[in-house]
Amino acid sequence: MSTVVSNLHVTFPGAVHAVRGVSFSVEPGECVALVGESGSGKSVTARALVGLAGEAAVVRHEGLVVAGRDTGGFADRDWRRLRGRLAGLVLQDALVSLDPLRTIGDEIAETLRTHRIGTAAERPARVAALLESVAVPPDRARSHPHELSGGQRQRALIAAAIAADPPLLIADEPTTALDVTVQAQLLRLLARRKAEGGALLLVSHDLAVVAGIADRVLVMREGRIVEQGPVARVLAAPEHEYTRILLAAVPTAASRGRRLSSPGREPLPPRAAPGEVVLSATGVHKRFGDRSAVQDVGFELRRGETLGVVGESGSGKTTLARIALGLLEPSAGRVLLGGEDWSGVPERRRRARRRRLQVVSQDPLGSFDPRYTVEEIIGEGLTERGRARRDRVVELLERVGLGADHLRRRPRRLSGGQRQRVAIARAVGPRPDVLVCDEPVSALDVSIQAQVLDLLAELQAADGTALLFISHDLGVIHHVADRVLVMQGGRVVEEGPVNDVFTGPSHQYTRELLAALPSLDLAGAGARGDA
Repeated sequence: MSTVVSNLHVTFPGAVHAVRGVSFSVEPGECVALVGESGSGKSVTARALVGLAGEAAVVRHEGLVVAGRDTGGFADRDWRRLRGRLAGLVLQDALVSLDPLRTIGDEIAETLRTHRIGTAAERPARVAALLESVAVPPDRARSHPHELSGGQRQRALIAAAIAADPPLLIADEPTTALDVTVQAQLLRLLARRKAEGGALLLVSHDLAVVAGIADRVLVMREGRIVEQGPVARVLAAPEHEYTRILLAAVPTAASRGRRLSSPGREPLPPRAAPGEVVLSATGVHKRFGDRSAVQDVGFELRRGETLGVVGESGSGKTTLARIALGLLEPSAGRVLLGGEDWSGVPERRRRARRRRLQVVSQDPLGSFDPRYTVEEIIGEGLTERGRARRDRVVELLERVGLGADHLRRRPRRLSGGQRQRVAIARAVGPRPDVLVCDEPVSALDVSIQAQVLDLLAELQAADGTALLFISHDLGVIHHVADRVLVMQGGRVVEEGPVNDVFTGPSHQYTRELLAALPSLDLAGAGARGDA
């Protein structure tokens, strides 16, 4: 049951030609990956295959066969009947995709009910088995989306997509929110489905993930495929300049101190030696009921320094970030900002100091007022007024790879990567002393990620800004961090200079994290492709 796309075009009002003459196929037992910049047409292409390109979209093609079924004349009712059974779709933004009023179990069971799989009595056991298959505890079936971590929500979304065992699975950034150990589990799950004859269309900005699972790769830019072929050939010996730029932008230990957004990797501006302590925590605990989310955590962050925080989903990383930001009060312990109490003080005393501490959150869409334009979102935290404010907003947009044409857009008209860039522009606008980055580049393709990481490095060099940088991407942490904290079960199990921890880990958990990290091993990919 092959999937064959012939000369696909997708346009939107305003003469937006999002997909331009794309053709490809996906065979049973094969993984084809779509890679490219945010806005290149990857997600629109993937969604067009299941009739979800958008209400305003005009879809034209010379042929669209999905899992052996000619869908060219499908109406909405045809898609509703077969979507999920014919092709499963895992979207990029789990928090938006899941119904906040329903439990995760109900969300997965709906797919089973819609396609009449099992009896009502059998479905709870099927839901539990599906959750287990994606490394979510079965008792989480009774939880609502807001009660799960970002990684758990994404895994639940995958469970719902595979519930009807579709012959084609379309995965749009399925591992974006996941730590490396759970990512490895899910990639093994996807690889097993592929080995059993399932077809997989993977949209991903993570070239290491693509190298590890894909058979063929299509590189998209501005709605067109600019290069395609076996993954080993394309990633090991790219022919197109754009593909070479993408590969050069991948952060690693070897890229430390150099620009990722430049193919030649010119040196970044030098940073001054770390200065005085600007943010510190001592003996911090946080309990939610009978559960300890953070246990006896302490750190010091100095001006101009980057402290990385890594660990599995649910390890306490984001809770620690919220305590550092003053959005949660610790159950015990103390946080200081600039040597003065930051935790345990009334909000009215903190308000005047909040400009010194800004955040780039994991979920930019949830942090934006949906009624605001991009200009209002970024301008809200600026001191400039009138024309000066607008000019400053445009300057910030350009620094994160956007432009003035985005000023009037609202959050839902932006791609996931564009929303994250707006969030970063908003955060750096007030020129903070400390920037708390909670998965700040997790939604970005590698080329835009490179621009953002270079921007943060430039900000540090120019202003001495300190970064508390939380990420599940160990390659990113190795590139940006001076020191690293490794968290497990709410505790710090290992800490130290990033090179020491990542090249000679002393704790078993750290070794497991590093072993699970996907590698862009071009030599290995070439050997596999030739086999």
